[in-house]
Amino acid sequence: MREELHPLSIKSWNENDQPREKLLNKGKNVLSDAELIAILIGSGNREESAVALSQRILASTNNKLYSLGKISIKKLMKFKGIGEAKAVSIVAALELGKRRGQEEIPKLPKIGNSMDVNKIMQPIIGDLEHEEFWVLYLNNSNKVLHKKQISSGGKTGTVVDIRIVFKIGLEVGATAMILTHNHPSGSMIPSKSDKDLTQKIKRAGETLDINLLDHLIISEKAYFSFADKSIL
Repeated sequence: MREELHPLSIKSWNENDQPREKLLNKGKNVLSDAELIAILIGSGNREESAVALSQRILASTNNKLYSLGKISIKKLMKFKGIGEAKAVSIVAALELGKRRGQEEIPKLPKIGNSMDVNKIMQPIIGDLEHEEFWVLYLNNSNKVLHKKQISSGGKTGTVVDIRIVFKIGLEVGATAMILTHNHPSGSMIPSKSDKDLTQKIKRAGETLDINLLDHLIISEKAYFSFADKSIL
């Protein structure tokens, strides 16, 4: 009597090889096209895993996503294991990719000096009646990848968790950053805690290869730049 062989389901694979976990642990760029489609459909059929089924679907279009994007829902449903819901998911995802490719790439603001930073941040925190701490995260061309509020406090201060500052920096792939916070009082004189925090972040950044370029104190009508005053 011949033993019938059944393919292992994706859930029985090593966690590092499962598409969803692989994306979470290693990032989207390491996944193949078939693995990305497998995440969309979630499961395969009795004879093949979601990845194997996705590979077969791709093979029908010579592994061209452009051609796959032209396949109708009815044609996708001819593959065993692909029902209407899964077919709709594939078509919708490919249409989103198409639309994304047609959009203009947003231009990232480039920081050349402290005035450029003030132009970005003054409208956000300049006239607040409480203190907020924000960070601009930059790439190696000094273009802003991301800006993020790290903390919000009262009229005289706010608590900043340095771990969060760098966690976000690593997530967005920043190579440099600029600190900013406001003084609701209008004072442009950095406090001892402002100076101490700046130095702590600067030292931590040197370890992680994220360069601290400046720290601005911003009010409604003026700003103070650590770099301009050569006290960074």
